[in-house]
Amino acid sequence: MKTVIATMSLLALSVVAPSAMAATSLLDIQHQWADCQYNQTKDEDLQIKCLENTIALNQQALKAKPNDPDLLVWLGINEGTLAGVKGGLGALSLVKDAKKQFEKVIEVAPNSLQGSAYTSLGSLYYKVPGWPVGFGDDDKAEEMLKKGLAINPNGIDSNFFYGEFLADQGRKEEALKYLNKAQQAPARPDRPLADKGRKQDIAKVLATLK
Repeated sequence: MKTVIATMSLLALSVVAPSAMAATSLLDIQHQWADCQYNQTKDEDLQIKCLENTIALNQQALKAKPNDPDLLVWLGINEGTLAGVKGGLGALSLVKDAKKQFEKVIEVAPNSLQGSAYTSLGSLYYKVPGWPVGFGDDDKAEEMLKKGLAINPNGIDSNFFYGEFLADQGRKEEALKYLNKAQQAPARPDRPLADKGRKQDIAKVLATLK
């Protein structure tokens, strides 16, 4: 399976007190994801534990707000990211569950987090293997990614993931357009680590196009 990138700053702990989990906000989850994704890459086991703890926090937050579309999107993102780190067929159950989270949000609140469910689902469609192993589908990937872009045309993630998809398809000139736009996306003051890490992701894809 291709690495699922998906794209939170608290250091993940092996044990989290229930009271702390109950108070977890969406921004806490986003910060911890960024820490797992970009600061915990030197040790795969630690990164897996970090993401598992982030999923636990996410699930606990959903117990308090079970229909919160933003939390559902982030549960899918966290599951997809963990699947990418684990890799192999064993990760398929994670990406299938992530797909369900994104589809739930698209059905009831597609504009949540500026269309992140579309962008995230699109990235799954082109990173997951196709039938009979998985549900990967490049046509559906492009459809979802374009819908995400229509909602958030200037976002760093919406442009990055579409640019990455185009690069993967060998559509270099189109890919450069969206990757360069992602580089120029407005900063997210409350998510500096995520922005820094995403800029690194963009640079890596651009380097493959030279």
